[in-house]
Amino acid sequence: MSTIPFQPNYQLNGDLDVPDSEQTGLPGNPRIRLDDPPQLNSFINKDFGLGDLERLAPHLWLLSKHDGGNISPLHRQFVKGRRIVTTEDIRLHLVWYYDRIFIKPLPQYITSHAFWSEYLISSPLNPSRALNQKDEIRKTVLGYLRTYSYLITHESDFYIAQEQRLIPKDVTWTQLSNFMMRFGSIIDDDVARRFHYGELRLTRLNFYSRLILHKRHFQRVHSQYGSYFATFYGPLLFTFATLSLLLNAMQVEMAVEQVNLRNQWFGFWDACRGFSITCLVLTIMLSLWLAVLFLYKFVMEWVYALSQQRMRQASNLTV
Repeated sequence: MSTIPFQPNYQLNGDLDVPDSEQTGLPGNPRIRLDDPPQLNSFINKDFGLGDLERLAPHLWLLSKHDGGNISPLHRQFVKGRRIVTTEDIRLHLVWYYDRIFIKPLPQYITSHAFWSEYLISSPLNPSRALNQKDEIRKTVLGYLRTYSYLITHESDFYIAQEQRLIPKDVTWTQLSNFMMRFGSIIDDDVARRFHYGELRLTRLNFYSRLILHKRHFQRVHSQYGSYFATFYGPLLFTFATLSLLLNAMQVEMAVEQVNLRNQWFGFWDACRGFSITCLVLTIMLSLWLAVLFLYKFVMEWVYALSQQRMRQASNLTV
């Protein structure tokens, strides 16, 4: 898409419509001067540079459904028990981690029609800027804007967005609806590859970053040793409890055999022996069931991902 995704009369910020002498700073970021191309270029690159996520993009089908609309509206995020955490890092936009989801607030300057016309459509950010690099930034911005058409689908989502400072306070529901009117028609070919997908799970991003990017993590989530080691408490306690139960059952069985050798309390011996063996069998079966369940879910996710990828490739060939 080489056209601006909204009409001039539907823009949310008109600061750049005033004469140049009256507006010298980037809307929403007055410290970034419009008459300083290197500074402006660096800021926009940082604000919408996907970095490692762009390198992961060809492999994101392993992590998530290949669907740019796989995004729950803001009210559904609360239904899922997630809290919204604002982030200025575009890489973390729509990345979720257990009970939280990261969302990048809407920058004012990309809601300006004049900014699009001057810096994203008509000319590069500076004379030496490669055209394909400008296209990458524009595709990232388009993909980012498209996500808001899924995040804010109802008026209740609009009020949540204002409460969470995701959109300007002075914007009305009607104004935002008009601004986003064409976002839903933006196709995948017009957006960065990251936005061919919706929400991404941080635990999977961290896991596959080790395999694909050869990095320890995509985003560090534990800043203290205590919180890091706390993640091991559950599995360790479960393992310890399982082994303790097995050992205790085995000890009971051995003790029961000693009772049998003395030819005393045959009824009690039979009950204890049966109970200890039952505990052993149930514990082993439970452990095996959990292992099989994990393996089943893991395999089914891979089967689903591969089938979706094949279907998408087949549909692309028929187009």
